[in-house]
Amino acid sequence: MREAFSLDKKDAMTNSKRDIPFKGSKKLRTGRRSIPGQIYLLTTTTFERKPIFENHQAAEIVLNSLKYLNEEGRISLEAAVVMPDHVHMVADLVRGTLGELMQRFKGFTARSINKVLNREGPVWNKQYHDHGVRKDEVLLDVIRYCLHNPVRAGLVKDFHEYPHWYCRYHV
Repeated sequence: MREAFSLDKKDAMTNSKRDIPFKGSKKLRTGRRSIPGQIYLLTTTTFERKPIFENHQAAEIVLNSLKYLNEEGRISLEAAVVMPDHVHMVADLVRGTLGELMQRFKGFTARSINKVLNREGPVWNKQYHDHGVRKDEVLLDVIRYCLHNPVRAGLVKDFHEYPHWYCRYHV
């Protein structure tokens, strides 16, 4: 018979019973692998989910930075969408690790955005979510999921109307 899963107050903080990391825990990064040649769906959010990318210049900095990382040969960018408070990208990791990629991306964009918007302070949350696209998943479906985010959020009726997206393919 299967044991029921429950978290009491003690477990909610430490999760010692099940060794399940809680949100914000460094244990979330345990086991994270950076595999060159692996395609990832990566998502990262702004600090305190502030809608920084409602500003056109800020959103363009993010999109152009991803294109630059592609040209530099760190990633092969398949698709990306810059939402008001987060970014989704589908990319093939060409060299380096996910951590290095995200640190370079976030560091450069944060400095540039703060300068353009004449602001100080963090732009990004420290964490990011990565999903290695499995062989049984269809890449085009993952790309469509990424690009249709503005439609699901109710910002546009067709993602082609949204100004801050990129896709290597005609979709």
